[in-house]
Amino acid sequence: MDRILYTAANGAARILEQQSVIGNNMANVSTAGFREQLAVYRSVPVVPQAGELPTRVATVASTPGSHFRQGAMNETGRALDAAIAGEGWFAVQTPQGEAYTRAGEFAVNDRSQLVTHAGLPVLSNEGQPIEVPERGSITFATDGQISALGAGDNPRDIQLIGQLKLVNPPAGQLRRGDDGLFRLADGQAAQADPAVKIAPGFVEQSNVDPAAAMVAMISNARQFEMQMKVIQSANTNEERGNSILSAAG
Repeated sequence: MDRILYTAANGAARILEQQSVIGNNMANVSTAGFREQLAVYRSVPVVPQAGELPTRVATVASTPGSHFRQGAMNETGRALDAAIAGEGWFAVQTPQGEAYTRAGEFAVNDRSQLVTHAGLPVLSNEGQPIEVPERGSITFATDGQISALGAGDNPRDIQLIGQLKLVNPPAGQLRRGDDGLFRLADGQAAQADPAVKIAPGFVEQSNVDPAAAMVAMISNARQFEMQMKVIQSANTNEERGNSILSAAG
């Protein structure tokens, strides 16, 4: 079979892989703290067979990382909401260990623990879940300290119950997990960074540019159509060649 079929099919497969990444970005345009995932093509050498040149290459789609630019800040006025002001991450507890997120839509679960929108415990500077007084109200300070006032307590009895663990490891050391959270590549826990600040009452939106993502999806769709036309043309040429050989026979 004509090698052009394999070349075009390989190109079409790579486009579909990249389209799935762009589609995931589009699906998370409204997800708080979401970081746009990057998708690129890279060349890989093809091991030559006898009589073939060693310079032939193929391509694969890869996701080398994420875009870490800050998303838009949306003021909610909600006491349990917080956004990272600038660089940094919230630390949360997962079944696989400590992980990091920019999503600050917090809540209090039935165990009186501060948790993320997905129900993961938010960690304190001591690396432990944060306990909130029953039916109490909490307030965040810009440095992550958490003050709480129990239901019916005198406002003068407000107490400090902990401090959010805020980290800022180098972006190159972070790896995105299948759950959308980030972790250090070596599996260790990052150290708290006192320079990281938060904006209480705000939520950071996804940093995906919807218009750019839509343009990329349209461009990929057109490229896929081109690959399909190449395959159809190669198939047509193959059929014509076979018919000529049959007539000559």
